[in-house]
Amino acid sequence: MAIIHHTTLKPTKLELLTDWLPTRPWYRGGPDAPVLTKSGGFRLEDPEGEVGIEFMVATDTSTPESTAYLAVLSYRGAPLDGAEHALVGTMEHGVLGKRWVYDGCHGPVLVAELLSLIEGKAQAHAQSVDGALDSEVVRSYTGAPFILDGFIPDPADDQDGTHLRTPHGTVLHLHRVLSPLPDNPPRRPEGAIGHVARGWQDPQGAELTAVFMTLRTA
Repeated sequence: MAIIHHTTLKPTKLELLTDWLPTRPWYRGGPDAPVLTKSGGFRLEDPEGEVGIEFMVATDTSTPESTAYLAVLSYRGAPLDGAEHALVGTMEHGVLGKRWVYDGCHGPVLVAELLSLIEGKAQAHAQSVDGALDSEVVRSYTGAPFILDGFIPDPADDQDGTHLRTPHGTVLHLHRVLSPLPDNPPRRPEGAIGHVARGWQDPQGAELTAVFMTLRTA
């Protein structure tokens, strides 16, 4: 089980995201830097205990209409070979030392655990509480078992989010800009064979909910 250390981070996760988010094609902000607050999310466990995996909702309040982004982050104690283009930044962790923070969609550990969550084999964990499961995360899947031996993810970003082809002919779509839905929890989108959904709070404290990821046949 991963241990959540409540300690100092320099720079903080939100400071790293403030610089990184405007470089993404799905970023909706204006010319000024985003003003971010952490609004929710969940974690997954690396079975080997080496990689931190977090799905963070970061809300930008710099524009009249706030925008909630899904940041998919992996934390490593050493650089990931061949993933320089996916580096969000580095930070000094008060307990673990230097950590390399990546856009986790490029990492095989995060993608494998995310697909395991969708399939129902992995469980979502609370973002900030050691050992606690996150019962608010909803998932579904109606396809065949995933076989990921040797799979190296090669995601692509566009204005609609991040798209990732899996080895068995499906496409995982990560909704980077979250669109609140009236039903709670959100149902699986029409035509999808899998999804992950969760709620979060906007800066005014209102409870919102949305689909975070959708899995469809290619």
